[in-house]
This record gives sequence, structure tokens and C-alpha cells, in this order.
Amino acid sequence: MESQRYNRQIILDEVGASGQEKLKQAKVLIIGLGGLGAAVLPYLAAAGIGEIGLLDDDVIDVSNLQRQVIYKTTAIGNQKVAEAAKMAVELNPHVVINTVAERLSSKNAIALFNQYDIIVDGTDNLSTKYLINDACCAINKPFVYGSVFKFEGQVAVFNYDNGPSYRCVFPEENASAASCNEAGVMGISVGIIGMFQANEVLKMVLGIGQTLSGKLLVYNMLTNEQQKFNVKKKDFLIADRFAFDKKYNSIESAFDTITATDLEQYINDENSLLLDVRNPEEMPKLITTNCIAIPLSELATNLDAIDSDKTIVVFCQSGIRSKKAIEILASSGFKKLLNVSGGMSAISKIKNNEVVFTS
Repeated sequence: MESQRYNRQIILDEVGASGQEKLKQAKVLIIGLGGLGAAVLPYLAAAGIGEIGLLDDDVIDVSNLQRQVIYKTTAIGNQKVAEAAKMAVELNPHVVINTVAERLSSKNAIALFNQYDIIVDGTDNLSTKYLINDACCAINKPFVYGSVFKFEGQVAVFNYDNGPSYRCVFPEENASAASCNEAGVMGISVGIIGMFQANEVLKMVLGIGQTLSGKLLVYNMLTNEQQKFNVKKKDFLIADRFAFDKKYNSIESAFDTITATDLEQYINDENSLLLDVRNPEEMPKLITTNCIAIPLSELATNLDAIDSDKTIVVFCQSGIRSKKAIEILASSGFKKLLNVSGGMSAISKIKNNEVVFTS
């Protein structure tokens, strides 16, 4: 029965029965079951990847359905990993699907990655992409990178066969980059890039073709033009497990992370200070009695405006710049620091009479 299922790829000289066995023995972890992950998963499952891990802590929202096409309208509100696993098993019952309904962090990354051969990045969060890269470098795992901004997508294979890493292309975290929630995206765009990523996984497992290791593929959806840029390997600090633990333990020990819902208990609290580190033009604004705005670029020179005796709750638009702000505050002696996961993109969705927004 399995040979009949995979017959069309087994008859390829580059695959054959031995290649199909390689696919069956492969273990792949997909991080993020949004638009990219939803495009990658069906093709890996259908091809016969033996074990696939799914990591995502999110639930399905109606706004996801425009691009995350493996989910149904009737599944709104359900866990993404559960619905994605159900789809994959229905597509191919011979594939083992492992689900982890958690957010990736420095505390679980190494243990998770050690269970798989290849890591696939299906995220739209820059800080998570750096975490994926650093964890892969620490334990020598390759990862397939994908990213979409409006009508342009990028694909690459990092840390493969001693090749370049993500930080060789993007050495510094870009605090101003927008996610799909902020910039907008067509569903077909993430679908195309996701299939490019699935293709890279299959080539690596089968040992055929030329992977995008040492290359960055940039694809324009509006013109169908694509370019490949060479990526040169560079030295950087996260080269082993010790360096990884040192970097992330020092950063994450400086603050705790809270959700947008958790934020509600700090609104209008005289013992707390809400710190908006976005640029002045970014909307919406949060109007409370205890919120101040200091752009990240001006924070280091305006620390005297912040009461160090209070609990400082920091937020930006998506949760990236707020981490940078907390590093600045922690290095300046501030102790009671909280980071709002998801930033204003998440805060603006909460329903509470005490929360007032203005545009």
C-alpha cells in the first residue's frame, strides 16, 4: 500500500526505493503553523517524511483562514497544532505527527531541536528567527528559513554542511521590521514560499539537487522575478551550547514575559508604569493614567523619566523592540521589568472597559 502511495516519486531515478526509505527515516520540526507552516506541512506529510513535529501555541482565528488553508471555518478557536495534525494524518496515516502546543523559547529550543534532523522556520517574528538560528548553531542542526513581506518572499538554508547562518545575512536584529499582521500579506505569497521551503527539506533528505545553503533566494510575487544572492559565512558568538546558554540566560533572566490579557492588571495601577517604546507615528495609542511613550531610539537618554521603584511594563508593536528596551533598562539598574508578548498587535485585541485606544 505504501509503495502505491509514493509510486510517482519512487519511479524518479533521483528518489527510488532507497530515497523513499530516507524520507521515511527523516524527522522534521516545523515551528509555526501559520501561512508558511500550513504550506510546508501537507507536502512533507504527503511525500512520506516519517516523523514531523509541530510547534505552535496559537489558536485559529477567522483572519488566519485567508492564507492558512489547512484549517476550516468550523475549527476557529481550536489549537492550530491539533487541527494541523488531524489534517496531516488524514492525508497520510503512515506519518508520525508530534504536537507541542507551546511557544518556542530558549528554555525548550535545545531539547526540541535535538529530537529532529531538520528545523523549518514558519514564523513571522524576527526575535524567534534569531532564536531558531542560535539554537541550531549551538547543536549543529540545519534550518530552512522562510519570510514574506507584502509581495516579496525569501528562502534560504542555514547552518547546513558547515554553511552560513541566519546571522551571516542579518547580523543585527531589525527592531522596526513589520510582521504580516502589521504589513499585510496575500495568502498565495506564503503558499509559494512555504512550498519552496518544503522543496529544500526534501532535497536535503534525499541528497539531490542544489540546496539554498550559502544562497538567499528572493522571489517577487508581482513580477515572478527571482534572484539568488551569495551568502558568505562569518564568525559570530553563538557557536556552541555554552555560548547559547550564556546569551539567552542573561537576557531572559532580566525580565518576565506577560500576555496582552495579563497586561490588564497593570493598567491604571499606581505601582506600575506602562512604557510604550514605539515611534510617535505608530498607532493605535494606549490611553491610561500610567502610560508614557519613549521611542526606543531615545530611551537611553531619557531614563530619568522612568520611576525605577515601579514595575515597568514595556511594549512595542510586536514584542521585538520591547526586548531591546528591557536590555537597556536592565543594564541601567532597573529591576522590576515585564515584556508584553505580541506588543500592541496583541493588546489592541483585548476587550476591557478600562482599556482605551486612540488613532
